[in-house]
Amino acid sequence: MVSPDVLLVAALSVFLFLALGAALVLVIVSLRKPADVPLIAAGALVVLSLIVVVVSPFDVPLLVGLGIALLGTAVAILGGNPITRRVLDVATHGRVEEGDNGGILLRAPSLPGVAGPAGEGAVREVLRGGTTIGYLERIAVALGIIAGFPEAIAIVVALKGIGRFSELAAAEARERFIIGTLASLVWACLVAGVVRLAIW
Repeated sequence: MVSPDVLLVAALSVFLFLALGAALVLVIVSLRKPADVPLIAAGALVVLSLIVVVVSPFDVPLLVGLGIALLGTAVAILGGNPITRRVLDVATHGRVEEGDNGGILLRAPSLPGVAGPAGEGAVREVLRGGTTIGYLERIAVALGIIAGFPEAIAIVVALKGIGRFSELAAAEARERFIIGTLASLVWACLVAGVVRLAIW
């Protein structure tokens, strides 16, 4: 006869695989153009998974945990992109134009007394490479939390702040930096927290 504990561990493992797998599919669908419904559903699945592993008195077996860790890491890394882009779009009301290199386009202030096209400031792209940096920060944070080294969050934020310091003079750049970083890190921390609590 199978013990109830074994059945509960099996149910927990299956639930986490299905929930994280569905969340991964939903965020992949939203990679090209972030849409509210799939992202809200993915977020709800991650939060539900977090609640389940918090209240569950059991951990998943080691081999199952490895699969959940790989799946969760993929959700943390890939899901942060559409989530962050959608949060930034909502925060800026779509008024900030994105550049070709993953940054935002800013106009330099126009010169007083000069009218017309000559008086308009030049357009420059700041916070270039934001998409790539976002993927890298989520990899570091997710793996740090799963490995039991949450101090990785502080290291990532410090490195990112130092690297971007010279580009944060404009209010739009500061706003995008703060909101984007927080959205990306919160997503990575939530998903990595699910994996960490499920395994240990």
